[in-house]
Amino acid sequence: RFDDAVNIDRVLEEISGDEYMTHSRLMQTATGVREVSKQLQRRPIKRAVRNVMIVTKARDNQLVTLTRNLAEWLLSTPRYGSDLGVNVYVDAKLRDSKRFNGAGLIGAEPRFQHMLKYWSPDLCWSQPEKFDLVLTLGGDGTVLFTSWLFQRIVPPILSFSLGSLGFLTNFEFDRYKSHLNKVMGDEGMRVNLRMRFTCTVYRDGSNGQDMEEGEQFEVLNELVIDRGPSPYVSNLELYGDNELLTVVQADGCIFSTPTGSTAYSLSAGGSLVHPDIPAILLTPICPHTLSFRPMVLSDSLLLRVSIPKNSRATAYCSFDGKGRVELKQGDHVTIAASQYPFPTVTRTDTEWFDSVSRTLRWNTRGAMQKGWSGEEGKEEEEDQSWDIDTDSGFYGSEGDSSTASPLRRQMSLLGM
Repeated sequence: RFDDAVNIDRVLEEISGDEYMTHSRLMQTATGVREVSKQLQRRPIKRAVRNVMIVTKARDNQLVTLTRNLAEWLLSTPRYGSDLGVNVYVDAKLRDSKRFNGAGLIGAEPRFQHMLKYWSPDLCWSQPEKFDLVLTLGGDGTVLFTSWLFQRIVPPILSFSLGSLGFLTNFEFDRYKSHLNKVMGDEGMRVNLRMRFTCTVYRDGSNGQDMEEGEQFEVLNELVIDRGPSPYVSNLELYGDNELLTVVQADGCIFSTPTGSTAYSLSAGGSLVHPDIPAILLTPICPHTLSFRPMVLSDSLLLRVSIPKNSRATAYCSFDGKGRVELKQGDHVTIAASQYPFPTVTRTDTEWFDSVSRTLRWNTRGAMQKGWSGEEGKEEEEDQSWDIDTDSGFYGSEGDSSTASPLRRQMSLLGM
């Protein structure tokens, strides 16, 4: 079906050069690429899940017990022709946990000794391809932490809702056996490739040298640049593909992914954006000019935010709320669409709308207005008339239109 829509290799070959393209070919290519993108969002993935990583929310001992139950079930449930389950990686901090009691699991079934393993951030960084599936037990913060662990390739992420928020956690833990049997069975998994940013900090070279590359982060929610403890308004130069777009005078600005549109950006007045839309959201924080409104930019732009050398103050930037660093005069940070998306396992096509309605109460009312069936004689006698039949100040149009208008009725009473 992909080949019927467009030949990707041929398209890449055509657009890589400087040769002209006909209008009809351009339209066909654009339509085909859109169709490919649509099919990728709907295409299920079927893979043998043999190594499962579990990320447990920190500072919640109740979830440690649930982690043990989940790990024991994964280890003992026969799969792929074996009488045992899959390899399970849990947080290395649970190695000596009495609540998790890994030694007790191995004591009950010695064969688990080579199947129960422990992950560390270094392992996630050096060998991300080792994991076939990652399960998170917590809230949205746990999902963001998982994104922080995998700064390059990210395995499919299935998140159980066990936290305070649930924009990214759409699976109930009470039904984890049913969910995982489907994902690890013949049905496979449907994955949403959520966009991330690659944010790179560049330091002003000493003695007039070239810019020096500093920190680099993969961001799932947003990059926030603010004035920090400075009493002065931030003065930031914003460039797009090396062209000056504007000078930001504000407390700061937020560069958000579509996934992060429901987070800090939304609180600052930004729009909700569906995660399937590749875009960069620019949301100012308390701008000095009222005309500086939030914007949705193309993900093809390479954005650069610079601190002018004559700026009165420095700025601070944070990446998904972590890794806060100071940008001094002459420094800048770049924001670009990452080549390492964040794949989340989904259940339905309307999952994002369901989560927004559930968590934000989006476009929901506490109670609906009473309707009238239009059938007379079926109501009880005391319900057939109302003590207040219309809103106060409204007059029915028994005569001409002058009696229906409050202004004209008042003029009529005054003899005007």
